[in-house]
Amino acid sequence: MIFKRYEWRLVLRVILLFITITATSVLVVEGSTYYIFLIITMPLVVYEVIDLIRFQKKAQDEVSQFVESIHYRDFSRHFDVRKAPNELKPLRKGFNEINTTFKLISRERETQYQYLQKILELVDTGILSYEQESGDTGWINESFKKLIGVPYLKTIHSLEKREEELYKEIIKLKPGDAKIITITRNQQLVKILVTASVLRSDDKISKLIAFQNVSEALDETESKAWQKLLSVMTHEIMNSVAPISSLADTLKNRLQSPEIKNSPVSSQMEDLELGIDTIKRRSEGLLKFTESYRNLNKITRLDLTKILVRNLFETLNSLMRPSFEKKHIELEIILRDPTLVIEADMNLIEQVMINLMVNAVEAVKDREHPRITLSAEVQSNNKTLVKVADNGLGMPPELLDKIFIPFFSTRKSGSGIGLSLCKQIMLLHKGNIQVQSTSGVGSAFILQFSQAGG
Repeated sequence: MIFKRYEWRLVLRVILLFITITATSVLVVEGSTYYIFLIITMPLVVYEVIDLIRFQKKAQDEVSQFVESIHYRDFSRHFDVRKAPNELKPLRKGFNEINTTFKLISRERETQYQYLQKILELVDTGILSYEQESGDTGWINESFKKLIGVPYLKTIHSLEKREEELYKEIIKLKPGDAKIITITRNQQLVKILVTASVLRSDDKISKLIAFQNVSEALDETESKAWQKLLSVMTHEIMNSVAPISSLADTLKNRLQSPEIKNSPVSSQMEDLELGIDTIKRRSEGLLKFTESYRNLNKITRLDLTKILVRNLFETLNSLMRPSFEKKHIELEIILRDPTLVIEADMNLIEQVMINLMVNAVEAVKDREHPRITLSAEVQSNNKTLVKVADNGLGMPPELLDKIFIPFFSTRKSGSGIGLSLCKQIMLLHKGNIQVQSTSGVGSAFILQFSQAGG
């Protein structure tokens, strides 16, 4: 209905032009008598044609301006309805309504885009997208940058220079597949679950990669698996070895009885007695060794209290000072916040710290200027880190993911229980233990706690 006025004006102009042209034609046909009237009708025809063209040109110009605003997405443009000719007012009003609708849609899309960006920045999962054909990157969130240690990537191929193995795995990964990849970050081994999917937009295919740090989850699962295995193994070993030890003891007592000692063959029994002694000694050693591993499964409950890290360090300093002074080891304590608190089981955490410090003493024993450092700080993610560092010989990268495995030890006299026990205690605290090490430079064991509440 809003265009009826415009249509009637157009029809009226066409009718008037038709009448004027008809009249002019009649005057021309009738002859010279009416030539005087042609002076009036001819200019009138020209005026009406020009007016019709101008009338159409106004509408065409309005449409052109609207199309231009749409092309450049200038939805803020306003068409003045009040100052427009009557025939163009409905057209301008329609344009303004369309622009308002586009503006609303654009604002909603911008809000959704910002909302999505905020979500991507808040999630712990790293997100990376790139166009498969060109390799140009699209989405890269902060979690990805922190996890991989890459501040910016223009193309996915730029990752090859920084993390070659990770780059190869990403390129090979098919949509819908998932793979756990191990990378080294800050001299620590980090296990990352990488999953891939595909997005199609504007005839372009993009690959979306999600990176999730699963080190802690895998550590907890691995720890539970070891606990079950150790429980079965220690039970079977104890049941098998205990009778052997008891039988060896019985045989030895039998050999030392008067009737055998005073018999003519007593001199021939010395080798047999020595062999039985060896069996008994090795059986008891194996029982003792097995009993030590049972400790890994005994710790199930914690007596949690709020502990001042300062007090913990002072206690450790008092305990270890005599040994350090005797071996000329320098102990350095760094604690910027003397009010720093962790929530933990005091006895178990002391056991963990003493174990780590004893290992550090062993690591620096061949250094000319041995030094062990205790430090603590709060991370930006509200995690409290307690660190035991040394300037010892360090460890090669291939050992870093093995040292927490039960039975594994880098020392000939080691049982392989110490660090396994430390890890279990930290997992019980809902925390973790990590290691940083460089051959020839030193090692640092880092205990990670959730920050104690106020």
